[in-house]
Amino acid sequence: MNSWSHIKAITKRELGAYFSSPLAYVFIVIFLLLCGFFTFMVGGFFEPGRIPQASLVHPFFDWHPWFYLFLVPAVGMRLWAEERRVGTIELLLTMPITPWEAIVGKFLASWLFLALALVLTFPVVLTVNYLGSPDNGVILTAYVGSWLMAGAYLALSCITSAMTRNQVVSFIISVVLCLFFILAGFPPVIRLLEGWAAPWLISIVTSFSVITHFDGFQRGVLDSRDVIFFLSVIVFSLFTTSVILRTHRAG
Repeated sequence: MNSWSHIKAITKRELGAYFSSPLAYVFIVIFLLLCGFFTFMVGGFFEPGRIPQASLVHPFFDWHPWFYLFLVPAVGMRLWAEERRVGTIELLLTMPITPWEAIVGKFLASWLFLALALVLTFPVVLTVNYLGSPDNGVILTAYVGSWLMAGAYLALSCITSAMTRNQVVSFIISVVLCLFFILAGFPPVIRLLEGWAAPWLISIVTSFSVITHFDGFQRGVLDSRDVIFFLSVIVFSLFTTSVILRTHRAG
């Protein structure tokens, strides 16, 4: 079997594992409820003057970095921690597959699961189109950005899951890591830095923020720099995961 066949087999196995437990359904239900509540209630979707434009982008997508802060680590915490806890990681790493194939397969399964959760928010898009004439191109671009951002969060969770066999510890560390990537571009934090930090330092800090790079997608701009940022975080995180797993196998 070639590498792609191995990755496909692992992806299929992991997807099946998600839907054989209540975790997948609980995640999807919570995600959809949060999206609906924060879009229509907290986001002021029905405020006077908003419906004619039927703008989905800000009341819907503005909350995604914060939803993912807790929900994505909850999905990713079991990827390797569970394998280490039950002792199946040794069996997995001695199979005729490379650690990289196992890492990519597990990651893709979780990323596809997150894509499914996003796709299931389509009633919100239908509602907006029913109420007005939104720019669906901007909405599609924002969806792409949201999925890439979820992938970056998930890849970071892969690192923490590979570090420990305790899923709770993995979850907490993942939340802290993802929170850093949010706060680096959070307006109150930027204003705080402006009081004492040099402009070049602020620019470096904000360049690591998911909010900074997600903003372009929300405006309908598919900037290659934003795409490269998210893909770089994913690739670097998965590479770091492979280093941790090799160390574990060597030990």
